[in-house]
Amino acid sequence: MRQLIIQVPQGQGKVVLDIANSHKGANLAQLAAKGSDEAIDVVIVHISNREVEGFLEQLQDLPKVHITLIPTGVMALRPPASEAAQQVVNVEERSPIEIFLSGLQSVGSWRGFLGYAAMAGVVVWIGLYTNTAYLLVAAMLIAPFAGPAMNTAIATARGDYQLLGRSLLRYFTALLVTIVTAWLLSLILRQEIPTSLMVESSQISTVAVLLPLAAGAAGALNLVQSERSSLVSGAATGMLVAASLAPPAGIVGMASALGRWDMVISGLFLLFLQLCGINFSASLLFRIYGLSTQGTRYQRGKKLVFRSALVMTVIALAGLLTWQFSNSPNLERSSRAQRANTEVQKVVEQVGLAKLVESNVRFTRANIQGQNTLLSVVYVQKKPEVTASNEEISSRLTQAIQTHLLKQGFNLTPLVDVNVLETPASKP
Repeated sequence: MRQLIIQVPQGQGKVVLDIANSHKGANLAQLAAKGSDEAIDVVIVHISNREVEGFLEQLQDLPKVHITLIPTGVMALRPPASEAAQQVVNVEERSPIEIFLSGLQSVGSWRGFLGYAAMAGVVVWIGLYTNTAYLLVAAMLIAPFAGPAMNTAIATARGDYQLLGRSLLRYFTALLVTIVTAWLLSLILRQEIPTSLMVESSQISTVAVLLPLAAGAAGALNLVQSERSSLVSGAATGMLVAASLAPPAGIVGMASALGRWDMVISGLFLLFLQLCGINFSASLLFRIYGLSTQGTRYQRGKKLVFRSALVMTVIALAGLLTWQFSNSPNLERSSRAQRANTEVQKVVEQVGLAKLVESNVRFTRANIQGQNTLLSVVYVQKKPEVTASNEEISSRLTQAIQTHLLKQGFNLTPLVDVNVLETPASKP
């Protein structure tokens, strides 16, 4: 439920009360007051979120109407006292006009916005450079990417080309500041090789598109839900959006300084994939919850802009996914490594000379020209009944694993190291 304070010329307060009653207003009050140049009526209204936009639409025809919308939930209790519990549990979603106006309010100062983007670049660089994963989480908390991403979705749903342009400008400016910050730090501190966390974070899964789709939906739900009905904080959903943007931005900057263009391409792919996925799911959810091209106190939305922006988002998303799956394994190394690890374990079982202890399969940090190097380090334990030597077991397993991986069509060069471990000798 929202509280609104309406100021109208003297004599119009009764009209406002009648309109509020028609929208099931609660705890209404009318006061006589003196405005800056004339006598006025001040009407205090408490109305459900669902009724706010319709209520505002009817007020527009009144002369010299001033409206103060308080964007926080209130509990309007009324007799009988026994129904208090029922009166406060009926929590509704925010009205479309409130969602839109809150998005406009977030397009604020550039100085603080760019400051957060730069600090996110510093923190994400430290995390990637020192292989400290929790610092990536810290960078996600301060990265200001969630606001522009959500405003882009709001602008798409509303068909507002002005807000869409401003939101995209802020989005790419923030990313550029974060990228340049990471790039400068790598140059100044003379980083020479990518760290293991950089390599790990730059590897893309075949299901990478699910993260921005989930982030966009979660961000939209957080903005739509009333603050008292949301089980998840805005900081948490903002972090989810930044989780798909901060590490790739840092990798693009650091990899550019190192000349690792394969990692730069992976990072840029992720950044564009995140924007398209977030915008697609969030804008559709906003439309479902009532945001449209025309509404109360909002007339600049265009259906053509909404349709064009959504179609361009879908085309871009489809193009990125087509590129990902046609450029294997460069843009799906994480999934390929996991599948290869499964195949390695199958081969060890099929050969039957030893029992698998552990297998580690990953794409290497080194960038060997002309090949996608997959390193497989396998630890096995010789079976008691097997008479073959450790060297023979290692050789046969190595050949079997390499042959099998090549036959699977993974488009990679498997380098395999099989270590045969001995059980400790029993005590006499």
